[in-house]
Amino acid sequence: MKTIKKIGLFFAIALVSLTTSCSSDDNGGGGSNATLGTIRARVAGANYTSMEMGTFATRQVIGGLTSITVQGSDASGKAIQIVITGYDGLGSYEISEDAAISTVASYIESNISNPMNSLVWAAPYENSGVAGTVTVTEISETNIKGTFNFTGKNQDGEDTKAVTNGAFNVNFSSN
Repeated sequence: MKTIKKIGLFFAIALVSLTTSCSSDDNGGGGSNATLGTIRARVAGANYTSMEMGTFATRQVIGGLTSITVQGSDASGKAIQIVITGYDGLGSYEISEDAAISTVASYIESNISNPMNSLVWAAPYENSGVAGTVTVTEISETNIKGTFNFTGKNQDGEDTKAVTNGAFNVNFSSN
């Protein structure tokens, strides 16, 4: 689990590093849908919307097991990442340490000048129970849409952040 989180943090920091000079005109967040190429949510009550150029999805099938990653970053170095390992069709996936399908989510506040000081709130975490849900509402060969919510725990402390009213509408990256 920690390896997945560290890999996610690395990709988020790398992606944010590439996109910090860009800006977004859409500062809204949260809702039941997202515009194409974005992830939207409310993070601790504040609106979050990723930039289209900083947002991507991947789908990998290895040994019959499908993994889907959806990730988006904004110009300030904040990112949301969702990973469903064992994706098996439309529907809801619990973010829980007891779930049969491994689903993890994280909210990242990258520190570009000192990446080791970046903050990560991840779910699930020890004794979290059900920390959230990801629902895939549409999927095609080129795009994935859905909604999510989770409460992540700071990897370096005890505080938590609620990520609510989340939605994504993201094209899969070409391999």
